[in-house]
Amino acid sequence: MKKLFSILCMGLLSACGSYNSIDSFYEAHKNDNQVTAIRVPQFMFSLVSEISPEMKSLVGNTRDLRYMQFPSKTESQTRFLNTQMNNFATSSFIEVFRKNDELKRNIISIREKRDVVKEILIYNNDNATGSFLYFNGNFDPLKVRELAKNNQFEKFSKGLIPQMGLATPGITN
Repeated sequence: MKKLFSILCMGLLSACGSYNSIDSFYEAHKNDNQVTAIRVPQFMFSLVSEISPEMKSLVGNTRDLRYMQFPSKTESQTRFLNTQMNNFATSSFIEVFRKNDELKRNIISIREKRDVVKEILIYNNDNATGSFLYFNGNFDPLKVRELAKNNQFEKFSKGLIPQMGLATPGITN
């Protein structure tokens, strides 16, 4: 019995650990019901950069851009998503901005290498919809700070789906 319990605990721990990267989370959830998942190919970065002048400079340094939107209509869904994103923010990202309003969340986290921001993760959850926006590339920390301060990432998130011509909910990549 102890052996079975140990095996179950190990399996549970390894399953929880598998979501500690954007790749694994994206792959695990892109086919979920009512999820919109976008991974922008390089050739479309110029189209995406037209959302705002600020984003044009940021997108120019981007190697990977992903966006995922998922339903968060129940308290259990919201708690699950908040926990998943907290795991990213506390594992190897540095949290640079957080706003909590009960279960609602707005979090901006980054990964740095010396004096360059390598990854940016923006998570929003308004108790109806959760979303993350992920950038991988080489970014100026001062520019990232300015964009976060001026709420440009949220504006970019809201403009991404229409700009890509994907205004229909439920489209998955």
